[in-house]
Amino acid sequence: MVGLVRITLRLLADILQLAVSMLRPARALATENLVFRRQLALYRERGIKPRRVDPATRASLAFLTRFIDWRAAVIVVRPETIVRWHRAGFRLLWRWKSRLGRPPIPIELRRLIRRMAMENPLCGEERIANELLVKLRLQVSPRTVRKYMPKRPPGLPRGGQRWSSFLRNQAKGILACDFLLAVTATFKLYYVFVVIEHGARRLLHFNLTLHPTAQWTLQQLREAMGFRDGHRYLLRDRDSIYSRELDRAVEHLGLKTVRSPPRSPKANAICERVIGTMRRECLDWVIPVSEAHLRLILREWVTHYNRARPHSALGPGIPDPPATLCRPQHGCATHESMPEMDMVRVRSVLGGLHHEYSWATECI
Repeated sequence: MVGLVRITLRLLADILQLAVSMLRPARALATENLVFRRQLALYRERGIKPRRVDPATRASLAFLTRFIDWRAAVIVVRPETIVRWHRAGFRLLWRWKSRLGRPPIPIELRRLIRRMAMENPLCGEERIANELLVKLRLQVSPRTVRKYMPKRPPGLPRGGQRWSSFLRNQAKGILACDFLLAVTATFKLYYVFVVIEHGARRLLHFNLTLHPTAQWTLQQLREAMGFRDGHRYLLRDRDSIYSRELDRAVEHLGLKTVRSPPRSPKANAICERVIGTMRRECLDWVIPVSEAHLRLILREWVTHYNRARPHSALGPGIPDPPATLCRPQHGCATHESMPEMDMVRVRSVLGGLHHEYSWATECI
């Protein structure tokens, strides 16, 4: 890099000196040329060998010899050397102009290709190139896509899915149910039955009773299922309320009952977790006066849980997001271009125990 800068500066200095010399009279230039020739003749008579020419001087001499009859003017080096220098410079110029391969694609496009390849292990370079062309209007050769795709570790077959993808796909067909206790102001114990969907973390159904029975539990499962299809498994514990008749009736609903191991609440972790969340965020902070009051409180909290409360397990996300939910990928405001703070709308839940926030103007 330093040598290239030195050559450039030497060429600029010689060009400037040449321009100044062209403004001088021809008689003065001829006289000066004759004086220089006389001085060089003395060096030739005495046999003085000049120093080795540096690359900057070579480039300068090769450039200036294009404007004069250099075969009679050059004395320090032989004419063959000047020709060799000129050819070497032409080879360098042509090599720079004839670089092999295509120019690299932008760094943002490379990152996009790597991201698509990592998020879609089943897709090859042809599929990714077609995705870019059809959906994003970016024409990229499949060979270029293959060049920037992350290398797959040896021994790993193409398209091997991760455990997270496998479990997420299986979770869409699993329901879980369990009971919890709620105490009213008159110390009545109500059994609250909840049914949650593993995949979307959605609370499908809840109800409460003083005396749960197998028939009552089966009716709650029927109401939770409704006309939904796609669920295949019902995960439950080994409570004595789940009788064999209930399991057979559940099979008629299209569900296969899966019992958790004895004394293993972690085997039904998602349902146990939502029960704990219901206690920490709702039941531990209120004292229900009656069954109707308890039902009203739980209904309001379940609506908040499904439609407004962010869930970390969803990315974060909301099980039942509203149709006008503002998402950054849809062009809504970010921290760099945020509307006025008075445009934020606040809705209180359970008398101010929780709050829901949204923009006053709906995002489109």
